[in-house]
Amino acid sequence: MADEPDDVMRVLTGQVEERFGMSVTSLRRAVAFAPHVSPAAVEVVRWHGLLTTAQSALERAEDALVGVLDTVPGDLAEDHDRIMSFATRVNEAVDLRDGRASVLRFLLDPDAPATYGPAAWRGAVPAHRQGKPALPTTTSALPTAPSASVGRRAAR
Repeated sequence: MADEPDDVMRVLTGQVEERFGMSVTSLRRAVAFAPHVSPAAVEVVRWHGLLTTAQSALERAEDALVGVLDTVPGDLAEDHDRIMSFATRVNEAVDLRDGRASVLRFLLDPDAPATYGPAAWRGAVPAHRQGKPALPTTTSALPTAPSASVGRRAAR
């Protein structure tokens, strides 16, 4: 992910807008009006919303950590546990935001094997078969019957 939190949102929002040719706000309205038109757009809007929520949670966690650090007088070792608790919250919020950003990147990737539907997360993508069945559908040719002399020798 990018170093700056705003960069993550800015870059991914730009990719969403480029992919669908409209602002995220317009895309949200279009998906709300006709969700059946594009399942891909529905998923992208959903995950962009989850990413936005995670980004807000990260910003709140960072603000809380800065607030704790500003109020700790002198020696940080005295209040180590409380500071580490807030730092852990920031790390968890970063992980959550980055995970959601990864999902959104996957959904926006035009080369992804399946970007929506039940097969997207299981890797069960039939596209590699290109319409061919997984197993042969014709019966194989039966071997020719062995001659009578071969059959008698095998019986001995």
